[in-house]
Amino acid sequence: MSLPRQVRIVEVGPRDGLQNEQQVVSTETKLVLIDQLAAAGLKTIEAGAFVSPKWVPQMADSAAVLAGLHRRPGVSYPVLVPNLKGLEAALAVGVTEIAVFGAASETFSRRNINCSIAESLDRFRPVVEAAHRHGVEVRGYVSCVLGCPYEGEVDPEKVAEVAGALHAMGCYEISLGDTIGVGTPGRTQRMLEAVARRVPMEQLAGHYHDTYGQALVNLYASLELGMTVFDASIAGLGGCPYAVGASGNVATEDVIYLLNGLEIETGVHLDALVDAAAFVSKALGRPPASKVTRALLAKKCPAVAGLCAGR
Repeated sequence: MSLPRQVRIVEVGPRDGLQNEQQVVSTETKLVLIDQLAAAGLKTIEAGAFVSPKWVPQMADSAAVLAGLHRRPGVSYPVLVPNLKGLEAALAVGVTEIAVFGAASETFSRRNINCSIAESLDRFRPVVEAAHRHGVEVRGYVSCVLGCPYEGEVDPEKVAEVAGALHAMGCYEISLGDTIGVGTPGRTQRMLEAVARRVPMEQLAGHYHDTYGQALVNLYASLELGMTVFDASIAGLGGCPYAVGASGNVATEDVIYLLNGLEIETGVHLDALVDAAAFVSKALGRPPASKVTRALLAKKCPAVAGLCAGR
């Protein structure tokens, strides 16, 4: 079975990775991190979220982040928006791409965004339509595609239904998220096969968390089916606040190491990613979750490895 020769990485660390951090991360730190990620060769970097600061205080400075970006040619800086108010705020700072975020689990949808799946899709339609009128691209997210902290295993057909609805309303790409990291390769492929019957594989992306250590094998299983876009988070930042023990997104450095080994082109430079991971890990005062970064920092200089943990 042949694998894709090229893969695009969507870096979600500055938004999805940082949004649940308890300590405040400064605007300046976010700006430096985003620029380091762009310098490493990443072409799509989630830069913020125009959501209620009451619910997601870490994203309260998203307007300042977008205004302060050193925008590199060819790099997209999408933001998450939940509604028309969020879209208006995003448009005011010149965004060119947004994302809307739904779920394949009814209970998770109600707990996370306070509405049913059907209601969430009704909310998104006018957002997508308004974004398109302003020339703004829209990406869709579907969470809990392999498991829900409240409902357990999720039916692949339900995932396909939600992904199909987002695709039909005009999302150019649908990111499928294993929010609590419970997926395994077989389940991942069954889910993707169901979704691909409604949405072309070239418009799907994999978003895998590593709670059970399965993120990279799920990614490989997705490559086997022809998927060519994956979300990843620098230093493995992130996690689901609604699922006890759920760890962060798969680390961007670990993904690039795997893809380099498979001779799959990404345009992303691993050494520069490791530097970015060390920077944000030092800012947070803890070591990176990425095993690749830990190994390379220790190999380079044990003292440097200690610095990234804030010691």
